[in-house]
Amino acid sequence: MQLTKVAHQLRAQLHQFSGIFSPHFSKPQAAFIEEMLFGLSASQDCKLSAISRALGEPITLKKTAERLTHHLAAPQLGPTLHQQIVAHAARRIHPDTLIVVDPTDIRKPYAAKMPHLATVRDGSTGALVTGYWACLALACEPTSRRVLPLVQQLWSTEAPDFVSENAQLLGLIDTIAGATAQRGIYVVDRGGDRIELYKPLLERGLRFIIRLRGNRHLVVRGRARPAAQIAQGVRLQYAETVVREAQGGEKKVHLEYGYRRVRLPGRRNVELTLVVVRGFGEQPLLLLTNVAVTNSRRSVWGIVRGYLTRWLVEETIRFIKQSYRLEDLRVLDYERLRNLAALVVAAAYFAAVWLGESLKLAVLTSRVTKVAKRFFGVPEFHYYALADGLRVLLSRLGMNCALCRLARPATASAQLPLFNAS
Repeated sequence: MQLTKVAHQLRAQLHQFSGIFSPHFSKPQAAFIEEMLFGLSASQDCKLSAISRALGEPITLKKTAERLTHHLAAPQLGPTLHQQIVAHAARRIHPDTLIVVDPTDIRKPYAAKMPHLATVRDGSTGALVTGYWACLALACEPTSRRVLPLVQQLWSTEAPDFVSENAQLLGLIDTIAGATAQRGIYVVDRGGDRIELYKPLLERGLRFIIRLRGNRHLVVRGRARPAAQIAQGVRLQYAETVVREAQGGEKKVHLEYGYRRVRLPGRRNVELTLVVVRGFGEQPLLLLTNVAVTNSRRSVWGIVRGYLTRWLVEETIRFIKQSYRLEDLRVLDYERLRNLAALVVAAAYFAAVWLGESLKLAVLTSRVTKVAKRFFGVPEFHYYALADGLRVLLSRLGMNCALCRLARPATASAQLPLFNAS
């Protein structure tokens, strides 16, 4: 396998991918975005020092880092990147595509000088540490392991422009809904169980599956009761055995599930469905949805399966954090931090989505994953191997290679010839 040839082909695709952003930025900013995507992919690191080193410019690393730092402060850089990523992904999002919205955290316990550090809860340990809140939105089909990274926002509750977490989440959802013409089903964990989200989601005509807390009051037959209490009376008329991938192998889980029609206090004119699932622990899993549910196994299972898709999404979140060392970001400016988070999700989109645009690109993707040296082969969740392959191949080049000096195409297209790169 001619690795240099594959590396140049890959570099050409990165050049074309960055073209979806160039019409919305000045030429220097467009060049900066391409450089950042190259550096992120080649270094697998979000530190500007590592990105600068990957670019391999014939100037000092300090000068390269200073230039990148300057452009990283561009106003509206992050929102514009998000809009273009979502616009490109929109044609892949169908009425029943799952759009998983996952609030997460970025821990920075030792970065005392970083701006607007806030107290966050570590999702792994539950401990309170300093850092930033973040939210990643991804789209996927219920029967597919392919994931589309869409938006990654970062914010601090200590920042002067912070309004509320609800405003952050709704802004993210509005960005996606505006590009997709309200297609898709939004899936949110227990962090989304709040009336401040239910009301606007219903008003916007968006469909959702949200995991409930047991103390959430719902209305049944005109009476409001806690969801956990209502769940006790739900007949679990269906059963299913699923296999969950875990460390050390696979684990079979036997599930029993059923449903009941409910309403929200204050929104009694809207009928919703409470789906109850037993088998994951002592307490049942409670899901609230406005997706149409009929009295059939397939219909009810569609809601359960939609929520369980979060297992794959959790792996994608780890992929983005680990493959680009997101928790190692060290930018000492709040706007630059938020823009860098958007650039990371753009790099993840290139790796996870763009390289599968056509059959030729799929062939290139297989070559890239083979380059990654892994002791146990390419895992089923292959984005880790793909990111490793990108790093190995792109690090063979630099932004000064002859291909990088080609004129940017007027319009970017994944269908442009692939194998004519030199």
